[in-house]
Amino acid sequence: MKKILLTGSIILYMLGEVLAQPLLLTPGDPEKSGCSKAVFDRLDNLVQQYIDSQWIAGATMIVVKNGTTVYHQALGFSDLSSHAKMKKDNIFRIASQTKAITSVGVMVLLEQGKVLLDDPISKYIPAFQKSVVLDKFNEADSSYTTIPAKRPLTIRDLLTHTSGIGYAQIGSPQYTAIAAKAGVVAGLAPSLSLADQVDKIAHLPLEFQPGERWGYGLNIDVLGHLIERVSKQPLDKFFRQYILDPLGMNDTWFYLPADRRSRLVALHGEDSTGKLYKMVNSAGTNGLELLPDYPNENGKMFAGGAGLVSTAYDYAVFMQMILNGGTYNGKRIISANSVRLMTTNQIGDLMVGENKFGLGFAIYTPKSGARLGVSPGSFDWGGAFSSSYWIDPEKKIVAQMFINQFPNSHEEIHNKFKVQVYSSLKD
Repeated sequence: MKKILLTGSIILYMLGEVLAQPLLLTPGDPEKSGCSKAVFDRLDNLVQQYIDSQWIAGATMIVVKNGTTVYHQALGFSDLSSHAKMKKDNIFRIASQTKAITSVGVMVLLEQGKVLLDDPISKYIPAFQKSVVLDKFNEADSSYTTIPAKRPLTIRDLLTHTSGIGYAQIGSPQYTAIAAKAGVVAGLAPSLSLADQVDKIAHLPLEFQPGERWGYGLNIDVLGHLIERVSKQPLDKFFRQYILDPLGMNDTWFYLPADRRSRLVALHGEDSTGKLYKMVNSAGTNGLELLPDYPNENGKMFAGGAGLVSTAYDYAVFMQMILNGGTYNGKRIISANSVRLMTTNQIGDLMVGENKFGLGFAIYTPKSGARLGVSPGSFDWGGAFSSSYWIDPEKKIVAQMFINQFPNSHEEIHNKFKVQVYSSLKD
């Protein structure tokens, strides 16, 4: 009897060990994973309607539940001008989805004992020692006056977008004008240097006092350079060593190797009538124009806030790592404690719309989650080229939608994607 009990205990222990192993992305039958295939078919039809109406060129989507890929689809065209069909392994400009990866990079430094979240950024980038805050702005010539910052900017301020740093090109009119005059761009300029850009950002006025409110800005680009200064290596090499290669994210790069360039989707825009067209590089002035082909260049700008390209599958692997508590395929990228810090409200009573914000992610509240059925405590972000993702710890879901269109006037498709995903759940 004792032998039977001992054997049973061993079996239960081994089963527990198996169940505790980090979940991997494995293809599976949605019906066997508690999802409705009929709803995913309906999602196909919905996205196809957007393509047929020429509102979007195409999309790739992936949904993973409990580590099983229950839906992975490519629809429409990767390039409208050539009518090239969209494929699941097409590579997309992920824009601000880069921010989550850079934020994980900062947590790697935290765990290595090289930084603390409440360290002043000036400890590592001295140009921030004398930060000032915008006081008065003259629209006629973009001149301005300033007042001193009440306290130093911290790494935590940057991770939470509460530093006061604004966004070049896409931010407030005042900050956009000041940044343009200083030659600061929103990251996608292959010929420029991240170190030089961050030095310029450091000498621009903050839009508000550090910690006073939430304001989306070039914070994560600054953190990308922090990683470079502390690790003593370029950001692309740091990512490959500590995040991308361990996760097997072989299609995620700042600048694509030659053998992957043909898989980069075209970036589409809309003309004044709403008609889609393929965007192409234009010279512009002072490097301020968008360069759609930047991923196929041999650039030196590693913009931690916007520069990466990736596939739906690769980014799902990254999200699954976060959902697993920092591990994937036997590789630990960050600790479970770091994941908890990243996904816990870090901004107190401040709000991001109806959401809170952690270290790199917006966090759903009961109010915001109730709009579409997303579980409170889920976290997400997206990219300027019409991409979105979210991670739902309660339902064990990660999901991603890539479109690659700028600007995107049909953002509702991302909300409809969420509704269909939750509608597919049988429990």
